Amino acid sequence: MATERWDAGEMGCGELLIELAGRVKKLAPGREFELRALDPGAIEDIPAWCGLTGHILISAKHPIYRIRRKNYS
Repeated sequence: MATERWDAGEMGCGELLIELAGRVKKLAPGREFELRALDPGAIEDIPAWCGLTGHILISAKHPIYRIRRKNYS
């Protein structure tokens, strides 16, 4: 079960990724986060963001994305 959920609605990915980074940063390492993002760019941007930041993309079934916060700062 996700620790926290956020419905980003139709927020564009630039804005979405900045907000997502702040929300995930507040989580304890290893905790899960569920994101609902309707923007079509999320399909590519969310997995890329996880790869760049080191967070783990547990599942990506647009528009729902489950992310696990990395275990280090």
